Amino acid sequence: MQSVDVDEPGKKVLLMGNEAMARGAIEAGVNFCTAYPGTPSSEILETLAKVGESNGIYTEWSTNEKVALEAAGAAAFTGLRAMTSMKHQGVNVCSDFLATVNLTDTRGGFVLVACDDPGGHSSTQEEDTRNFARSFDIPLLEPATIQEAKDMVKWAFTLSEELKLICMMRSVTRISHARGNVELGEIVRVERRASTPMVDIFTSMPPATRHPALHRKLEKAGKLFEKSEFNWYVGPKDAEFLIITSGTGWVYSQEALKLLGLQDEVGTLKLGTTWPLPEKLVSGHLKHAKDVIIIEEIDPFLEQNVKILTAEMAFEIGPIKFYGKRSKHIKDTGEINVDSVIKALTKIKNTDYKPRDEEYASKVKKLVGSVPARTLGFCAGCPHRASFWAIKTAIKWDGRDAYDCGDIGCYTLGIGPAGFMQLKTIHCMGSGIGLATGFGNLERFGFDRPVIAVAGDSTFYHACIPALINARYNSANVLFIILDNSATAMTGFQPHPGTGTDSRGHETPVMSPERICEGIGVKTVTCDPFDFEETTRTIYDKLQEDGTRAVVLRRTCAIIEDRKRERRPKVYVDQSKCIGDECGCVRFCSRVFNCPGIVWDAENEKAKIDEVICTGCGACAKLCPQDAIIVESMEGEN
Repeated sequence: MQSVDVDEPGKKVLLMGNEAMARGAIEAGVNFCTAYPGTPSSEILETLAKVGESNGIYTEWSTNEKVALEAAGAAAFTGLRAMTSMKHQGVNVCSDFLATVNLTDTRGGFVLVACDDPGGHSSTQEEDTRNFARSFDIPLLEPATIQEAKDMVKWAFTLSEELKLICMMRSVTRISHARGNVELGEIVRVERRASTPMVDIFTSMPPATRHPALHRKLEKAGKLFEKSEFNWYVGPKDAEFLIITSGTGWVYSQEALKLLGLQDEVGTLKLGTTWPLPEKLVSGHLKHAKDVIIIEEIDPFLEQNVKILTAEMAFEIGPIKFYGKRSKHIKDTGEINVDSVIKALTKIKNTDYKPRDEEYASKVKKLVGSVPARTLGFCAGCPHRASFWAIKTAIKWDGRDAYDCGDIGCYTLGIGPAGFMQLKTIHCMGSGIGLATGFGNLERFGFDRPVIAVAGDSTFYHACIPALINARYNSANVLFIILDNSATAMTGFQPHPGTGTDSRGHETPVMSPERICEGIGVKTVTCDPFDFEETTRTIYDKLQEDGTRAVVLRRTCAIIEDRKRERRPKVYVDQSKCIGDECGCVRFCSRVFNCPGIVWDAENEKAKIDEVICTGCGACAKLCPQDAIIVESMEGEN
């Protein structure tokens, strides 16, 4: 792919939505960009980091979303253009600052890009971040296409500077990770210098005047939105049946109308500026409508706002029948798609639509039923699999059924079969050690199980340190296990304070989890999870101790290790030793330990190694009860 910073206005290129948003920031002349990695937002900063230095853009992987927004806010206060990107759960983390930065004037353009994950494809939950914009009186933009993703980011900086207010743009997975043709615009190259504000940013306005001033800014935004190029109408003039939509709903509704042949009957009002509503534009179309369906993901955000407007203008607009999430015509959770819009329209209009004939549908159903289920699992050679095996074994040795609190990362899979069902809680970043602190102080109330908290290295820096300090300060009886695989592996191997590099590849100080733990008085030991005997014994011994203590299980992610090597060690099964179904728990290596690099040879009824997937880590060889798995050294010696 051609570099995203190519300066050829008018050229059309194929970009991912996140790349397009990065391009929009470049065209706007952004100066300062921060983020914390989280799917589906990660590629925005990754794209900017690749071209940042050559374009005078500072890029930063911050330790969490709150400090990312604060750092970018500082840049905006000095007159620079600044942007922060994150996934929806990150907006929860930064919301404390977001709820106050809106009350201060920002001199430079300040943009927050929030990428929601409808359906929770790579998240513990789904969430609609548009509600933050409404709660905090922040202007909100929603792109419907990849082209708009670029153009909206560019305009958001201008809008922010005109309002002197942070602006928010909301993407979703099917925008961030889809690809589309994008026509490039001119890259604005303005030499900006950071200057200290002449008066204090926050105290220059009396507290009683800040909130009213924010409302005036939002009113100004509403007037600007009335003429925005990101809002448009298609369909018959004065249509009595109206679709009001935003984001992905625009694409789905247009395809549904085409398939149903309703383009000449149904009008569509597409809104790219969804908070505040461009009220004159919306009410102008509502005046002619008798039936309105609102199509959006995830919450009935647009639906509620349109209904409020309709109620306020009831005498002028007249009666309207609304359809949407409240009426159950549009799903009130998860993603929508073309089929869900078709289903809603045919139900309202009492018509039938069959996308394919019954014979074809029957064949598809039969074919789908024959496809084996694919369960979530760790990658081949993942050290987390070994870590959870050691934790499971140590808990069994201990015999008191320790309670294990989980956290967010690849190791979240420890709540299921991939991690041998070890984790009992999964909530948000840092909540594992936070919950464990509570559980670890319940002995006086009869809670007599040992308490373990598990978190990864990136999560440790993100949100665990305050909770660990709390555990130490309040003498919580907790064993904290840090799974250090040397990367933010779940979202694409971005660096963090423990990796020794930053977003630009520059060398940085390594901040050791052990030293941080020891610095607050938490005794810490380190093990290699592939050394099963030592790791299991260490965890068991630590379970016998009291107080707040920690174990760091350190082994680099198998994918990172594999990328460094010229070739992998060869691993194979000596099938003369393998006893197949007679092995402990029936096929111990391929069914119980369950590394995807170990498969079942049905013809010989023995285990075998899939050489394409196997990373050569050798963990399975250490656990095989029959010593049937052989790992050849790089020199060819067993």
